[in-house]
Amino acid sequence: MGVRVERAQLSDLQAIFELEQRCFSYDQIGRRSFAHLLKQRSSLFWRAELDGHLVGYAIVLTRKNSRKWRLYSLATAPEARGKGVARALVAAWLEEAQRQAIQILSLEVKCDNAAAIQLYRNVGFEVVDLLASYYSDGSDGYRMQLTLSPAS
Repeated sequence: MGVRVERAQLSDLQAIFELEQRCFSYDQIGRRSFAHLLKQRSSLFWRAELDGHLVGYAIVLTRKNSRKWRLYSLATAPEARGKGVARALVAAWLEEAQRQAIQILSLEVKCDNAAAIQLYRNVGFEVVDLLASYYSDGSDGYRMQLTLSPAS
């Protein structure tokens, strides 16, 4: 059974919050913020399941009448890493962006997160900026961007 990606629902709130606690020791999103993001039209929120268990999520921030979207957060459960979860979440984001004729996708990623950087590079993202001391633990980040062709 492969990775299944679908839109997250408010009923996923507790599982997503617990996943966040397991995945990040810095810059964690709070339960109330997740609830807010799940209810907002200005965000797209996907969940990923593997063998019937929630093992990942992706949150994309959008703005009305904007052709630019930003990946706000993506998490994969430690036990599910390397199994295509993040790749499936990114594919869902890209597919929706192309469907809605979005032109620019952006994200921030820790400079030492080699696996994530490689995943983003594999789908066409490029580093456009170094963000010194960007994360709460003092580590640097990269801003990465992908420009989609108008015909896509």
